[in-house]
Amino acid sequence: MSVVPGWLARLGAGLTQVGERLDERRAEVEKELGEPEPPPAPDRVPPPPVHAPAVTPRPHPVEAVPWGVRVAAEAGWRVLVLAGTVWVLMRVISAVQLVVLAFVAALLITALLQPTVARLQRHGVPRGPATALTAVLGFVVMGLIGWFVTWQVMENVDSLSNQIQDGIDELRKWLLNSPFHVTDKQINEIAKNLREAVGANTDQITSAGLEGVTVIVEALTGILLTMFSTLFLLYDGRRIWEWTLKLVPAAARPGVADAGPRAWRTLTAYVRGTVIVALIDAIFIGLGIYFLDVPMAVPLAVFIFLFSFIPLVGAVASGALAVVVALVTQGVFTGVMTLVVVLAVQQIEGHILQPFILGRAVRVHPLAVVLSVTAGGMIAGIGGAVVAVPLVAVTNTVVGSLRSYAAAIAAQQGLDRTPERMPQQTAPPSSDAVS
Repeated sequence: MSVVPGWLARLGAGLTQVGERLDERRAEVEKELGEPEPPPAPDRVPPPPVHAPAVTPRPHPVEAVPWGVRVAAEAGWRVLVLAGTVWVLMRVISAVQLVVLAFVAALLITALLQPTVARLQRHGVPRGPATALTAVLGFVVMGLIGWFVTWQVMENVDSLSNQIQDGIDELRKWLLNSPFHVTDKQINEIAKNLREAVGANTDQITSAGLEGVTVIVEALTGILLTMFSTLFLLYDGRRIWEWTLKLVPAAARPGVADAGPRAWRTLTAYVRGTVIVALIDAIFIGLGIYFLDVPMAVPLAVFIFLFSFIPLVGAVASGALAVVVALVTQGVFTGVMTLVVVLAVQQIEGHILQPFILGRAVRVHPLAVVLSVTAGGMIAGIGGAVVAVPLVAVTNTVVGSLRSYAAAIAAQQGLDRTPERMPQQTAPPSSDAVS
């Protein structure tokens, strides 16, 4: 029994020595290679140094922009979009200017003739014959007016040129004897400058004459388009309006459907009132210059009637034309009296006739009239100046109607929601009930 434990003891001692030698060898190898640093414990984070500054989070870029700048930017890009839309629209209108002016003229003529069609229908005339009869009579009357003016000018152009020459001689004598101390040399210099200006612009005058053929062709095309559009607007205007409403989004369709008839009533009242005012101006100014023996009184009256469709500017231009003709043909006194007649009639028109005939429905501020006429003339010439004011009047009516409709809808929605938001209150007893 004593032999076995001794053997085991020697074996254990040998294994222990081998283990110690292996540990010493491993320690030497690790010393030669370098001992790696032990990884940090996962639950312990080294604290930041004491001298490190505190890190504050950066704000969002939208929050960093001031409120006023954000509002200006939001409004700015919308204004740019609207301006770009208007610019594109104006470019399209200028590209098809003839078509647009013809259609607008057809709308104005339709507004003038539509009451006659409605009156004939009330008397039992079918819509087709009533439309044809009204359109034919209207265009015949307008054609006769144009033919009469042309005929009167052609008939009196020779005598008018002689009277103008005599009037210029009389005006020259009056200037020489006037208190303005105008000398014959100064008058000759003015006449020389005028002749030189005409001679310098001979090429432009010739080119304008050559372009007259193109103008005539465009005018005839516009007249045909106007007649064609007027005929269909008179006959089928309601169905055209109903088809146009289908192009409007469904949410805005009721408001537009309410604004359309109001705009049409405004346009009809404007055209009818303008025709009446222009007719009164032409009659009274024509009678005044007729009794003053001004030549071509009737053609001048027709010109005054036509120019009255251009607010403010047309009255000034036609009145100035009548005064110039009277001045150079009949002398200074007749010219001054013609000026008095023109100013008196225009003052009565501006302060009495227009407010009474046109009414408040189509009243436009004078500043808006001047700006719209000027802008229309710059964009589309005389045609643009004619349609500028009715366009502004109709736009004003449409905007007011849409605003009223939106306010009515908002009030209706508020009334519908009131019982849900507020409890129904019992009305206080009246004094009669108490007594």
